[in-house]
Amino acid sequence: MAKDLKRSLTIAGHRTSLSLEPEFWEALQKAASRRKVTASSLVAEIDQTRGIRNLSSAVRVWLLREAGESR
Repeated sequence: MAKDLKRSLTIAGHRTSLSLEPEFWEALQKAASRRKVTASSLVAEIDQTRGIRNLSSAVRVWLLREAGESR
């Protein structure tokens, strides 16, 4: 089983850490690249609309929805 990778990002002017499985980090990088933004910028965008979900969960859900829309 793949171990979560924890990385630090700066979003909304503050540092935060995000734990995701390697596959989600790869999907996040690809989504950011398609949008021509950094992963930090994309995570900041997701952060603004996440509601009560924790940030890691919000990123996973966003990526899942993004994958569904691209089919």
